[in-house]
Amino acid sequence: MTPKALSTPLAAPSALLGDIRTLIEAARKRAAAAVNSELTMLYWRIGQRIRTRVLDGRRGAYGKEVLPTLAEQLVQDYGSSFSEQNLRRMVQFAATFPDERILVSLIRELSWTHFIALMPLKDPLQRDYYAQMASAERWSVRTLRERIDSMLYERTALSQKPDETIAQELATLRDAQRMSPALVMRDPYILDFLGLRDTWHEGNLEAAIIREMKSFLLELGAGFSFVARQRRIQIDDEDFHLDLLFYNRKLRRLVAVELKIGEFKAPYKGQMELYLRWLDKHEREPEEASPLGIILCTGKKSEQIELLELDKSGIHVAEYITTLQPRAMLVERLHQAAQRAQFQVQQHVRD
Repeated sequence: MTPKALSTPLAAPSALLGDIRTLIEAARKRAAAAVNSELTMLYWRIGQRIRTRVLDGRRGAYGKEVLPTLAEQLVQDYGSSFSEQNLRRMVQFAATFPDERILVSLIRELSWTHFIALMPLKDPLQRDYYAQMASAERWSVRTLRERIDSMLYERTALSQKPDETIAQELATLRDAQRMSPALVMRDPYILDFLGLRDTWHEGNLEAAIIREMKSFLLELGAGFSFVARQRRIQIDDEDFHLDLLFYNRKLRRLVAVELKIGEFKAPYKGQMELYLRWLDKHEREPEEASPLGIILCTGKKSEQIELLELDKSGIHVAEYITTLQPRAMLVERLHQAAQRAQFQVQQHVRD
């Protein structure tokens, strides 16, 4: 054996190399997350300090004079991250998220850029929903902005409930990491990605959903996975077929979906109740909650749905949209739905 051969290094075992690479990448991610959390907390503390010592309402004029000077000195010492514009953003950050305990729980998953996307939202409950869901689901900043643009909160069943109930369910999500159906269920569902135009049959709708299942799962919401299409249900000597069956790991329950063309009709309730009771008897695991049902229609009459008390049966009726509407139309539609929900709440209180 030649001296040259003796000096040739041995190749590292591939499994060992892979393990070490995994360790390095994981450590880098943890380090980056720790740096991000520290920076975000620093920005909040700076904003809080400026609010309490300069911009407390009694010294507004003084604050306007101090901030530019403060920013100039900080930029000189620490760089452009501390410009006057950014200092004002930090003040807004501290004012928007005044509870340090809640903030600490959020910064484990959310970056400073996430908070910049959240700060323009004026409704505290709306903002808290997006913050909690982004943290629980680990949304990227891009995903968060897309969810806000699609008015996801306004389309949830949760947004139609009284403010006290919304706050309570968001607190449960934050403290116990437990989701309720109202956090997941939506109305309307936006299915413009299916490519359906003019007229179609229920079979066309189902086939399009199967073809675009990835996008459909994203629109359904957090935790859904596909189980079956046209699930055969045998009762006595009759066969029934459930359009689509899903499992939601966040809710820990099966979710049955029936697809309808046209407006919701009262007999749909009985059909879905039959499916849900069969699933509860034959398919539900001991650790799972009772199955839920979603009936997707192109229209619905709210008074019929209210009188049928579908929520008590675990049934959610929602419209679906196959062509993307102008944002103004969607805003008006959701505003009208919110007004109807508020009226119903007031009626129940009076009764």
